[in-house]
Amino acid sequence: MTHHAPHEQEIRAAAAHFGRRRFLTATGAAAALAFTTNLPGTGAFAAEADPRKIAENPFTLGVASGDPQPGSVVLWTRLAPRPYEPGGGGMPNARVAVRWEVAYDERFTRLAGQGRADAHPEFNHSVHIEPTGLAPDRVYYYRFRAGSWISPVGRTRTAPARAARPSALKLAAVSCQAYHDGYFTAYKHLAEEDLDVVFHLGDYLYEYPVDAAGGVRRYTDRTLPAVFNRETVTLEDYRLRYALYKSDPDLQAAHAAHPFVVTWDDHEVENNYASDISEDHLPRDAFLVRRAAAYRAYWENQPLRRPQRPDGADARLYRRVQYGQLAQFDILDTRQYRSDQAYGDGWHAPGPESLDPARTLTGAAQERWLIDGWRQSSARWNVLPQQVTFSERRNATGAGYQLSMDAWDGYAASRDRVLAGAESAGVDNLVVLTGDVHVHYAFDIKKDFKDPGSRTAGVEFVTTSIASGKDGADKPANWATYLAANPHMKFYNGRRGYVTVTLDQDTARGDYRTVPAVTTPGAPVRTAASFVSEAGDPGLKPA
Repeated sequence: MTHHAPHEQEIRAAAAHFGRRRFLTATGAAAALAFTTNLPGTGAFAAEADPRKIAENPFTLGVASGDPQPGSVVLWTRLAPRPYEPGGGGMPNARVAVRWEVAYDERFTRLAGQGRADAHPEFNHSVHIEPTGLAPDRVYYYRFRAGSWISPVGRTRTAPARAARPSALKLAAVSCQAYHDGYFTAYKHLAEEDLDVVFHLGDYLYEYPVDAAGGVRRYTDRTLPAVFNRETVTLEDYRLRYALYKSDPDLQAAHAAHPFVVTWDDHEVENNYASDISEDHLPRDAFLVRRAAAYRAYWENQPLRRPQRPDGADARLYRRVQYGQLAQFDILDTRQYRSDQAYGDGWHAPGPESLDPARTLTGAAQERWLIDGWRQSSARWNVLPQQVTFSERRNATGAGYQLSMDAWDGYAASRDRVLAGAESAGVDNLVVLTGDVHVHYAFDIKKDFKDPGSRTAGVEFVTTSIASGKDGADKPANWATYLAANPHMKFYNGRRGYVTVTLDQDTARGDYRTVPAVTTPGAPVRTAASFVSEAGDPGLKPA
């Protein structure tokens, strides 16, 4: 941790200021974050700036929408005339009035809603609008105004009414977009797809340094400032890193085209952290300050509703999104509440530590919430958007295999409880959506992975990364081994891209979309494989 020295002193000073006993509570962590920023309405920044004095375009980070409901959808933007500039992105240390409009048409001749909101410096001049009274299951257009500046136009879509029975729903699953590993070309193609909603399954940004040339992007037309060439630790670090990522035109295009439902994995804070345990073995109190900063910046930069706003180092990100009677989405958080990885993380043979029945990936409260939600579900499809590989994944044939201790394989009892809960709740059509691993997988979820002939409990679509892992390969070096060692694995591809899943009354169809390169811009997209699972008879078959 020597490379963290300046930040570590700052964090430790903050922790010491609040006292260890007070600090080890949620309120203490919230108070600790106040060393960097206050909440609006506390009187710290009562001043209001005149938006007419904004001399440069403040909408450099685009617009986004998310978490659709039948009568509402979150609208997001952030004012940042100079997004790479520390200390507020070129905005004054004062609140600024922002006007918003929602329309039935792209030219805004028929408005469905409009209003005013304050962009507060305490939230880095981000705004989260939750318009109500919209019609279910229809497309809307939205935009923002600040002074004389008008944002790009975003397109979004509300969810169907709760009692509605839509004939079909098409979603995309995306994850893992390391800026320094390549261009976000997959997002350019995603923006052109006809989709109802996009699920982002984590690793929206990475904490690792990004050099002046943007890593393997190898920029020759720009030089990124030195503020990015360090690991993110402080609130300012995370805010600036979101500015870098959100300035990418392909990411902006995807957000402007579709509503996103987001959840985080590890890199939004730090690689492979577990609950309040740091990968780098920071003291718990110091790590919670870092986690609080990361969670705060995440909320500021995503189209999330008010219940998801962090309280210090805690945030309730798991939540439910309904698409009429066709699909229920239970979005998980498998980072914040998990037991520490068994055997010190990495790949290990399963043993007493990983098989301990007390181990949890979700925490007890989230596990109960999930299974209770399934018991009350009347949806045709129950979909679980979450982060890490759910199905068993052996790295070798025969008895000497190892499993990933960071995935559900390292929390076997947790997986068993979830599958038993799905069975007891009568969930016939379970679909798991997964990110994290920078490859495409298609799995049949088995009741007993040791017995290939056991009942298939559902299917899992694992999406590859947007950029992480650079160009990749159609058949990674371990391709044949993995397919032989895991008979329930129906597909494996190591290129970049995304998955689209089309749900109707009869089938769930997954299309694995890939691009041949991300280290150079402009690659085309193709469908590498397609699979279908039938309602009432789970199991993937080539489409």
